[in-house]
Amino acid sequence: MRSGDGDNGENGGTVRERFTAAARAGRPDLALLCLLIGAEADPALGGERGENDEHLGRRIDRHIDEAQIELDRLAGLLPYGADRDPRGWARALAVLLGEKHGFHGTPDDYRRLDSSLLDKVLRRRRGLPILLSVVWLEVARRAGAPVYGVALPGHFVVGFGDPDGDHVLADPFSGGLLLDETDVELLVAGSSGATLSEAMLRPAGPLEITLRVLNNIRAWAAARPEHTDVQLWAVELSLLLPHHPARLRYERARLLVERGDFTGGARELESYAEAVAAMEPNAAEAVRRQARAARARLN
Repeated sequence: MRSGDGDNGENGGTVRERFTAAARAGRPDLALLCLLIGAEADPALGGERGENDEHLGRRIDRHIDEAQIELDRLAGLLPYGADRDPRGWARALAVLLGEKHGFHGTPDDYRRLDSSLLDKVLRRRRGLPILLSVVWLEVARRAGAPVYGVALPGHFVVGFGDPDGDHVLADPFSGGLLLDETDVELLVAGSSGATLSEAMLRPAGPLEITLRVLNNIRAWAAARPEHTDVQLWAVELSLLLPHHPARLRYERARLLVERGDFTGGARELESYAEAVAAMEPNAAEAVRRQARAARARLN
């Protein structure tokens, strides 16, 4: 039922060690990556640890297994339909997840960190569009559906069928509402002000989805100064992905300084300045000044 080639990071190690392994697997397991984000958010499971804690490992295993079992259970409830067309698959998922199990979202869900954590979304049956879409993707994939994620600006949805041929889009945030082209255009315009393009409709891969989940967590925490700890671990997990925006290194350095690690933050600022100096000399010098200011706060 589950994806991944060989050791995908689910067995042994800290959350971050497992996350790194899962992100670099031949076929990254989206559910596993999202569940490890949830484990990192749990103070009893996440963070960097210098020792191999066997009990911690078992707790992480239990955190992952419980959610994977629930995804398997939901997939098992989907009536068999090997001959379904894309619309039939979308409708079957809407009936199972949207109607029978109540998976949907509301504006209030944007104010909760839980809405970005897969294990919590599976329990609450509420969440952000992208996490509800992850539930749909994982349940549908387990049932053999031709399903893929679509990372529209400001609102994630799922597609069924062939992205280049016969397909249909559905909105898990609305309980599985089927979307025609006009619906999608209005959704994109309303959530981001952008104009729909073909590039926006391309399937999103597991690592792209994972980074977007972490971006949402970073944005949630950035709006709440009391949660710089959440912003920091979201940045640090993002940096473990094989591909990530280079500027995340600067964000991590700034957060370290903000949280009182002036030496570590200054060192990271200097490293970032060195990395961008050739392309952006003025920006690099500005970052070096920030590093000197951080070191001066030690006096």
